[in-house]
Amino acid sequence: MSSVTLPNSTYLDFTSWHAQPNLAAPPGGPSVEAAYNLDSRFVVTPSGNINVALILPRANDPTALLDSNWATRQETLAELNANGTLWQTYGADQQQYNNLVNQLGQMNIPILGQSDGYVSSQESRTVWVSLDAANFQTLFGEPLLAYGVTPSNVEFMYWNGNLSLPSGLGVTELWIDNGNGPPSSPTLTLNTGAYTPTGGPQSIGNAATSPSSLYPQQVAADYHFPLSGNPAVTGTIGLIEPEVGSTLAPGTTQNFNALLAAYLAQAGVAGTPSLYTVAYGGQQYNSGSDERSLDIGVGAAINPYATFGFYAGSGTAGASQSGVFTAYQSAIWDTAANPHILSSSWNDGQWSAPGSPFYAAYQDLFIDAALRNIALFSAAGDGGSGDFLASGLDNLQYSNMSPFVVEVGGTSIVLAQAAPSDSTMSVLLTQAQALDPAVIWGLIKGGLTTLPTALAPTDPLFESVWNAYQVAGTHITPALSGDNAGSGGVDTREAIPGYQSAYGLNPTTDDPGGGTGRGVPDVAALAGGDTFYIAPIGTMETTSSGWRGTSAAAPLWASLALQVDAVFHDQGLPHLGYATDLFYIAAVVAPGSFNDILQGNNISTFYTGGIYDGGSGNEHVGLTGLGYSAGPGYDLVSGLGTPNGLLFARALSAIAHSEMSFGNSPPLLDDDGNGGWDSGAHQSLLFQTMSGQVSTVGLEVGPHGATYDSFASGSYAWTSQMAQQVMQADFDPNLVRLFDKQAQGVLTQAQAGTGDDVSVAINGQAGDAFQASLSNPFGFADFFTASADVRVARPVAVAETAGGQNDQIAIVRVRQDGTDSDSVSFYKVDSLTGDIGNLHPGDPGYAAAAQARAYNLTSGGTSVGGPGYGNFTQTGLAHVNAGDLVAMKLTDASTGSPPNPMARRVAISLPRVATAAYILFSAANTAPLIARATPRARNRRRRRSLERSFTSRT
Repeated sequence: MSSVTLPNSTYLDFTSWHAQPNLAAPPGGPSVEAAYNLDSRFVVTPSGNINVALILPRANDPTALLDSNWATRQETLAELNANGTLWQTYGADQQQYNNLVNQLGQMNIPILGQSDGYVSSQESRTVWVSLDAANFQTLFGEPLLAYGVTPSNVEFMYWNGNLSLPSGLGVTELWIDNGNGPPSSPTLTLNTGAYTPTGGPQSIGNAATSPSSLYPQQVAADYHFPLSGNPAVTGTIGLIEPEVGSTLAPGTTQNFNALLAAYLAQAGVAGTPSLYTVAYGGQQYNSGSDERSLDIGVGAAINPYATFGFYAGSGTAGASQSGVFTAYQSAIWDTAANPHILSSSWNDGQWSAPGSPFYAAYQDLFIDAALRNIALFSAAGDGGSGDFLASGLDNLQYSNMSPFVVEVGGTSIVLAQAAPSDSTMSVLLTQAQALDPAVIWGLIKGGLTTLPTALAPTDPLFESVWNAYQVAGTHITPALSGDNAGSGGVDTREAIPGYQSAYGLNPTTDDPGGGTGRGVPDVAALAGGDTFYIAPIGTMETTSSGWRGTSAAAPLWASLALQVDAVFHDQGLPHLGYATDLFYIAAVVAPGSFNDILQGNNISTFYTGGIYDGGSGNEHVGLTGLGYSAGPGYDLVSGLGTPNGLLFARALSAIAHSEMSFGNSPPLLDDDGNGGWDSGAHQSLLFQTMSGQVSTVGLEVGPHGATYDSFASGSYAWTSQMAQQVMQADFDPNLVRLFDKQAQGVLTQAQAGTGDDVSVAINGQAGDAFQASLSNPFGFADFFTASADVRVARPVAVAETAGGQNDQIAIVRVRQDGTDSDSVSFYKVDSLTGDIGNLHPGDPGYAAAAQARAYNLTSGGTSVGGPGYGNFTQTGLAHVNAGDLVAMKLTDASTGSPPNPMARRVAISLPRVATAAYILFSAANTAPLIARATPRARNRRRRRSLERSFTSRT
C-alpha cells in the first residue's frame, strides 16, 4: 500500500519547536537523541503502548462562518443544530470516517472510545488508537523508541523522522497522549543581549510587606460583577482538570461536596453548587489537586448556585496519560452536561511547530469548541515575558493560544490597607491622598470609584501588572522558575485575529527577530502581587490565603461570563459561545467595560549562565530585559484590561441585541473600498475635536468642505470611559465634582447625504478611522492622527430594544455635573436629521412638536430633573418601540434655555437604545443631541502608538 508522508511530523515538531533552529540537522531533521542529549545506553524499544489520535479533515471549512459577526454565527449554528446538519457540515465526511475505522480494523489496530476515556467520533473527526511498537511502525513507517531503564520502565516515548500513513486513510492531523513528554525540554540560547535591571521591585504595586488576601467573591465585588451570589445564575462551567478530576487524598473521610460547602460557609457564601465529574478513564489524586481546588474555589464562591463539571481526560489506565488535550476533548464533546463555558488553568507541555499535524490538531480542537457554542477561558501563564524558557527571548510556548480562546493575563490589586507597606507605592499614595488630579485621573481609568481619602481598608486603590520579581545585587527573588509574573506577548505561529486587526492592533514581538501574530492576553484579572486569593488547598480540608496566578484569573473571568450568560438568557439571547470579538467591540464602544491597566511590566527574559542567581540558589542566569509594559488601551501584559463586570454585561448585551436584531440599520459610515468613508445614511453629523493643543480641523462632507480652529481640551476633559464609569450608582460624587468644568474641544455639525464622502484632517494630516468598522453600528467613528482626534457621531439614536420588541421600557441613567438645575427630555423624531414631519430642528414650532413627541417617564412626567451636583439617578422611558429614532433636549431649568456648554456636563445612558454615555451640549446648536453622540471617547491607543509599543524595547 502506498503511503503519504505528513510534513513536519517529527517528535521535535510535536514537542520542542523552540529547540530546533540551531541544531545540527542530519538528513530527515535533528534527532531526538541529539536534541535531548540522551544516553544511548537507555534508548530502548518500549514494551508498552502509546495512544494516538488520528484526525480527519472537516467535510467543509468553517472559516467563513467563524469570521462572520457574532449574531451570524449564532443564527447559523442554531439553524444547523435545529436541522441536525451541523456535524455533517463541519465534522468528518461520514464515508471517510467509516473507511478509516474499517481499515484500522483490518490492520488489527485497537480503537479507543468513551469507556477508555477517549472521544472517537465522526463529529470530532477523531479516532483514537492504542499502538504497540510493531503497530506504530506498521502505521507510521517509523520505529517507536523510548528512553528509560528498561522497555517497561520508560520516561517517554518518541520517534525520529517524519511519520507516514497509508494513503487511503485520509488522516491530516495527529495528537499523542504522551503526558508532558520529556522531563526537560531542550532550550537554545538565542539572545544574550546585556540588561542590568534597576535594583528593588521590578514592577510597581507588587511589593507589599503586608499583602492582602480576599475570598473570590470579594474580588468579584471589587470588579463590580453584576450578579454575584444571585440564585438565578445556574448555568454550567466545565473545569479542565486532567487526571485529578474531583478526587480527594487517600484517607479523606468527607466527600467533595461537603468539603466545598464548608469552604463556602467559611467564606460567608450562601448556597452550594451542583457538581459532576467526567472521568471515563478513571481519575487519580496527584499534585494537580491544588490547581483543581483553586479553580472550583474561585468559581463556586462567585456563582454558588451554578453547576461545575470536572473533566479528568483520558485517565491513567493502560497507556493513557491524562493529557490536557483529552480533557478538552471530553469537555467539548460532552453532549449530556453540555457546559457552555470552559475554564482551563492547564497546558500540555508540548510546543508544537506551526505547519505540523500536531499544531493543527490543537487549533482545530478550539474550533470544535466554537462550533459547539462554548466560551473558553484559559490562563495565559505565570512565567512573565520569558515564560520559563531560557532562550533570552520573549516567549509564548503553549498550544492553547488560539484566537477562539480568551487568554487571561494577571494583575496585582493594591488595597488601601496594603498600600503603605509597598515601597513602590509611596509617591503615588501620597499624591492620591493629596487628591493630585493627574494621579486620581489615572486611578479612575484603572477602576477607582471612591475618593482615596474615603477608602475603606479593603477597598482597591490601584491595579498594575502582576510581576513579583525583585533584584538585590545579583540575587533575584522569587525564583525565575516559579509562577511569579503574568505571561504576555505575541504568538507568531498564529495570524493576527480579525478582532485584533479591526481594533487596530499589529502585535509584534519585542525580541530581536521580530515577527507579528496573535497578541496575548485578551483580558486580565487579579493574579497575585499585593493581593492573594483565599481558596481551598488540594485536599479541600483547609484553605490557603496565598493563592496566586492566572490560574485564578481564568476561572474568575469564566465566572463573569456565566453571569453575562444569565443576563443573555433573561433577555432572550443565546449563550455567549465564541464571543471574543464582542469583547474588542465593547472596548471601543463602551470602554468603561474595562479598567485600563496603565503601569507595570512582565519583563523576565533570561538565558542559562551569567552573573545573576535566578532565585533557587544554584541557577545562574543572564538577563536580556525583553518584555512588555502596560499603557493606555490594549497592551501585551493586561490585554484590554480587567473587568468592570456591570458595565461589561451592559455593553455585551447591547452589542448582542444590536447584531441580532438591528444588523440592517444604516451604519454611520460605509467603507468606500479605497481607504475612505462614505456617509451610511441621510443624517446629521456632529464633529467633536479632542486634543490637548489648539488644532485646525478640515472637514469634507460630500461636495462641502469647512475648516475650523479648536481650542485645546482640558487636561481632564471627560472621556467616554469616565462617562460610562460614573453610570454606577455607587460611584463617588466627589470624584465627579473633582473633574468639573474641564474644557472640551470645538463641537460642530453638518448634514450628510447617503453616500457622501466623509473625511477629516487635523493640522494638515488625514485622520484614520481604523476602528470605525467596530463603532459604526453604534453611531460614531473616531478619526485619529498623531496630534488630535475628531469624533464623528449622530445626534439621533436608533432604539435597539431587547429582541427587537416594541412597547418596551428603556432605562435612562443620569449623572450630573456643573449645576443642580438641568433637566432632560427624550422625544421621537422621523429621520436621522432630527426632523419631525416637515419641521427641521430650529424651525418655528419645532420645540412644541418635540414636546408633543416626548416619551413619558416611568417616574412621571416627560422630563428628568437633575439629581444634584455630582449625583446619580435613573428612570425609564415608557412605550419605546424597536427602531424608534430618539432625540433629546437638555434644558437649564433656571433659564428655560439650553445650558452654557462650558458649565454643563451630564452623563446619560440609554441601555439597548444607545451605548454611548455622555453629551456636551452646545448652546449654539439648536438640534437636539442624543446619548449616542458622545463627543469624547478617548481610547487613545492610536494605531501608530500601538505598533510602536509592540516593537519598542522595554
